[in-house]
Amino acid sequence: MTKYIFVTGGVVSSIGKGITTASLGRLLRNRGFTVAPVKLDPYINVDAGTMNPFQHGEVFVTEDGAETDLDLGHYERFMDVACSEGSSITTGKVYRKVIEAERRGDYLGATVQVIPHVTNEIKAGLKRVATEQEADVVIAEIGGTVGDIESLPFLEAIRQMRKDVGAENTLYVHVTLIPQVGPWGEIKTKPTQHSVINLREIGISPDVLVCRTDQPLAEDVKEKISLFCDVPANAVIESMNVDTIYEVPLRFEQLGLGELVVSRLGLENRPVDLKEWSDLVTTIKAPTKSCRIGVVGKYTSNGDAYKSINEALIHGGIANDARVHIEWIESDSLENGKPVSDFLEGLDGLIVAPGFGERGIEGKIEAVQYAREKGLPFLGICLGMQMAVIEFSRHVCGLQGANSEEVDANSPYPVIHLIPDQKGVKDKGATMRLGSWACNVVNGTLSHKLYGKTKISERHRHRYEVNNDFRELLEENGMRISGVSPDYRLVEMVEIPGHAFFVGTQAHPEFKSRPNRPHPLFVGLVKAACGFFAKSKPVSAIVDAEATV
Repeated sequence: MTKYIFVTGGVVSSIGKGITTASLGRLLRNRGFTVAPVKLDPYINVDAGTMNPFQHGEVFVTEDGAETDLDLGHYERFMDVACSEGSSITTGKVYRKVIEAERRGDYLGATVQVIPHVTNEIKAGLKRVATEQEADVVIAEIGGTVGDIESLPFLEAIRQMRKDVGAENTLYVHVTLIPQVGPWGEIKTKPTQHSVINLREIGISPDVLVCRTDQPLAEDVKEKISLFCDVPANAVIESMNVDTIYEVPLRFEQLGLGELVVSRLGLENRPVDLKEWSDLVTTIKAPTKSCRIGVVGKYTSNGDAYKSINEALIHGGIANDARVHIEWIESDSLENGKPVSDFLEGLDGLIVAPGFGERGIEGKIEAVQYAREKGLPFLGICLGMQMAVIEFSRHVCGLQGANSEEVDANSPYPVIHLIPDQKGVKDKGATMRLGSWACNVVNGTLSHKLYGKTKISERHRHRYEVNNDFRELLEENGMRISGVSPDYRLVEMVEIPGHAFFVGTQAHPEFKSRPNRPHPLFVGLVKAACGFFAKSKPVSAIVDAEATV
């Protein structure tokens, strides 16, 4: 029977439930178990697709086109699995299914209630994932904090799961904060005690406590938590800040969490293979090279808005034995009249990131122009590729006023236009070109060299594309179309031959990058950035530069 691990959080939000969940999955994957992660999100939105990046962070897109919470990105990167639409269960999605069932008469006239109808639908979703992915273990994270009114149906559902599948097949992990107060930094366990009390009032007694702390927990502190929270002392796991989030699974393994979970769930006691993960963490912490890459985006004030790009650059650094220092640049700031060189000079590489709407567009175009003219290694992602096409059309092809229909519907040269299939679409949610789409890479291009093959697939999230009316003109002036859809109808990738590294992709390659399998476009960008000034700078150089910023 499939085993189920449920991860809840208490005391404060943003405490690290997602990393804890992802790390637990990695511990099990290191033992050869098949793991299916699930995020239970209390928000009423059906999915994350219409949420503001400033408030919610990035929208992570799965292979099958689900627009989800960014935690699914952590799951995929740590566990090296592919999530699906079923991996994200929201209040909106659950209630929509319940209401549709009621309208069809599926409940045979019964009064539809939170218990059992809503909780049954939540449990059904968990069990579907277990079946569809043939999982040994399903790990489900419940969003929010214990005590939030909107989380109650999910907590009730996971409480019922223990009755449904048996105590021997369920494990409750509660992530809490152990704060320090006063001038001597006195450790306080009371918030954790009260959080566990709240959980027990719902009917859930945690089996494991993961305690976020700034300093190691003394044995007497663990014993106190164990006594008041009624968990074994070896199930009180300290979770301290580390140099890189990829070190967390190794710390958990050292503290015995992997063995504890295997024992508690009655899983086969398999050997643990940590070499690959340990090696990549060593590279992250002690690289021999370094580079500085700027990311120009519209939402850089929220550190989570481009989370997957951040991680993909780290992965590219691992492949090149390099530390990547990222400079986050708000595209608006490039439109204040100052020379763009004031913001971009000194960079070894540049990414122009995805986004929507007209704000900051001209700043992105200026950044692309700087990279093209200075030979700065460049990667344009989604909107970033579209900006590269607009910039090239204006300043190389001579199409003054070239633009995207999204920004200027009256542009004399709409080199970026709405995909024909998108015309007439009115609903905003889940209607873009989403999920994994095939691409034919042109033989002999830089993109072909990076991927090492001519048939690829990447994940997408967009409505606008390169206008085919301008494809011939772009190529005549030196921009090479290096990737197209299998029917040759859509431009998927562009590049400029002779440039140090200039690639644009309509896809979101960051979503498929893994620390143990870095994405080739990010590997190539970091490699080009490390060699931008003819030789790689030592790590000490980047540290000295950071001290002056």
